[in-house]
Amino acid sequence: MKWNSPVYSNKYNGAVNRRIQSGLHQPRRARIAMTAEEWEVLQLSLKVAFFSVGVSLPVALGVAHILARREFPGKSVFDAFVHLPLVLPPVVVGYFLLLLLGRRGPLGQLLDEYFGIVFSFRWSGAALACAVMGFPLMVRAMRLSLEAVDERLEAAARTLGARRARVFLTITLPLMLPGVITGMVLSFARSLGEFGATITFVSNIPGETRTLPLAIYTYTQVPGGDANAMRLSIISVVFSVAALVFSEILARRSLRRTRGKDD
Repeated sequence: MKWNSPVYSNKYNGAVNRRIQSGLHQPRRARIAMTAEEWEVLQLSLKVAFFSVGVSLPVALGVAHILARREFPGKSVFDAFVHLPLVLPPVVVGYFLLLLLGRRGPLGQLLDEYFGIVFSFRWSGAALACAVMGFPLMVRAMRLSLEAVDERLEAAARTLGARRARVFLTITLPLMLPGVITGMVLSFARSLGEFGATITFVSNIPGETRTLPLAIYTYTQVPGGDANAMRLSIISVVFSVAALVFSEILARRSLRRTRGKDD
């Protein structure tokens, strides 16, 4: 059976719906607290979000530096390609990932055959889809922060004998840290809310690829699942607001510290 066939997806969706319906017949008092299924969804969502941010961070730093400090032919095209996931429908991104990294895709088949790495229908594939969708947000925040750094400070450090790596680590990176933090948090929040690319690339498999948005969608399709959907929706809102507030606090503290105004 093909991994990307409708039969495969329907098999798992049917199994999940049966698990959900079995949990919806609990007494009303017991349904106030989160169920084991919901805890599983929350833990998987956090795992996917953290992993996607960690994988994207070094690549986003490099791309932001190229866009902010380098001039080369085709830069506008490269910039457009980096930000393409912002304007493309997420389903299109997920579909291209499936074609490229699916078990029968050119890269997916190569990775599976020689390295035993499989992304399709795995939680790692969900993290990859979230990383791709959140990547432009991370790059844009870092790029804007890097462009605000005075290059004369870096030039002065190099004239004193500091190598480029040391200049970046001791001068550039601390000055652009607010943008780095903002980009990481925006990407994290985007990962928590990713739906279209995830369900297209890795389907909706319980305990493997079912993140918060997919679980909310599933509960809305099940009779009596409104309470579960509302509970997970509230959790999503709380995590998103907390991430944005945390980002703002860290960015302000980093900005005060770099300006020598830290209390």
